[in-house]
Amino acid sequence: MPEYTVLAVASVVAVVVIETRVWRTGLFRTGRYWISMAIVGFFQVLVDGWLTKLDAPIVLYAPEHHLGVRAPWDIPVEDFLFGFSMVTLTLMLWVRAGRRDAETRRPDKEHA
Repeated sequence: MPEYTVLAVASVVAVVVIETRVWRTGLFRTGRYWISMAIVGFFQVLVDGWLTKLDAPIVLYAPEHHLGVRAPWDIPVEDFLFGFSMVTLTLMLWVRAGRRDAETRRPDKEHA
């Protein structure tokens, strides 16, 4: 299997495992997350499609490193997988940082 494909799939698996088994932020259960992903996906299609269109590519991919399957506007499917992983991991870290910040701002019950 091509290197880019393996890494893209591995990134999705890793992020999903971290969310569902380790951090459990609940992100996948929120409508806000899925709306955010739809917005990101829309703009990813616009930008990535322009960058990877086969008739005038700006970004080139070595054929031996990806499956060659391209979604709308000639976008390699691996780009969507990496996009999912990067955005989801960023949002998970953001949620965790917010929780830690909220915990540090809580008044200490022992000194109340």
